[in-house]
Amino acid sequence: MSIQLILLPGWAFGTAALQPLCDALGEQLPNLDVTIAPLPELADADAWLDELDRHLPRDAWLAGWSLGGMLASKLAARRVDTCPGLITFASNPCFRACGQWPEAMPAEAFDTFHEAFRLDAEQTLKRFCSLCSRGAVDVRTLSRQLQVSQLQSPVAVLDAGLQLLAKLDGREALLGYFGPQLHVFAEADALVPVAAAGALRNWLPGTRVEVMPKASHALPLERADELAVLVANFIQGYAA
Repeated sequence: MSIQLILLPGWAFGTAALQPLCDALGEQLPNLDVTIAPLPELADADAWLDELDRHLPRDAWLAGWSLGGMLASKLAARRVDTCPGLITFASNPCFRACGQWPEAMPAEAFDTFHEAFRLDAEQTLKRFCSLCSRGAVDVRTLSRQLQVSQLQSPVAVLDAGLQLLAKLDGREALLGYFGPQLHVFAEADALVPVAAAGALRNWLPGTRVEVMPKASHALPLERADELAVLVANFIQGYAA
């Protein structure tokens, strides 16, 4: 019997960024049916979650990278019993720091980035690839791979994604979802502080939280094979 897994990419990236992980998962777990679902192409940030809920099949494991992981968490909590499991990669419950969750990107840094995007989207997207690959063993190669997999979406759609990153708070969703959870962080992540892993362990005692050593924010692309082993073993433990 096949197990269905939906993968959601991060902000500004298309499905190609997760294809290496998808291929590696297929090798690790042949009965795993993996689908990479693109993020909504909507300028209305508040409609993204409803759009995913309408179009993604139920009874599938939900997994996501960064913003994709935040949306997967919200969707898992909404679906409850019709979501058998949740997995996130380099995904913080709150991407932009707030008083109750300081283990995130400083608010001033995020707001500066958002304003830069609105002034010059093209250059800011290039910079974003560099930030995602910072901390990797081969930064230049990874950055080029990320640039190739970036979306050619309207600026309004990408801006809506940034709005979501700024305001989404997944803490209550993670607390309210009772299925198995695996959250994988990257030790050298320049966008999601590794301290978020410890904060999440404290917030959800007993939940599986892993830190991948010497990995960048782009760990699903950078370390696809290692991540696939971790994910496949986790899913298999609950599918047996």
